[in-house]
Amino acid sequence: MAPTEIRELRAGEPFQPLRVRLTSGDHYDVRDPLSVALLRNRLFITLADGDHWVFVPFLHIAAVETIANGRPGRRRKRRQ
Repeated sequence: MAPTEIRELRAGEPFQPLRVRLTSGDHYDVRDPLSVALLRNRLFITLADGDHWVFVPFLHIAAVETIANGRPGRRRKRRQ
């Protein structure tokens, strides 16, 4: 995964949450654009609890995909 692609997804307006999938099968969810930083050869991700973080080498990133934001959609009332 090229850092430029991650940078573009992170800068998207409005931001859509991301899932970073690794070659090991692990994944990390990024729900805030400020919780991820692109370094020279790796990605820095703060985890949801705020007390932990990971460094992920770009070579180990298999895919980056958008995920749902976790907010329930509006339900339309049916006319009767």
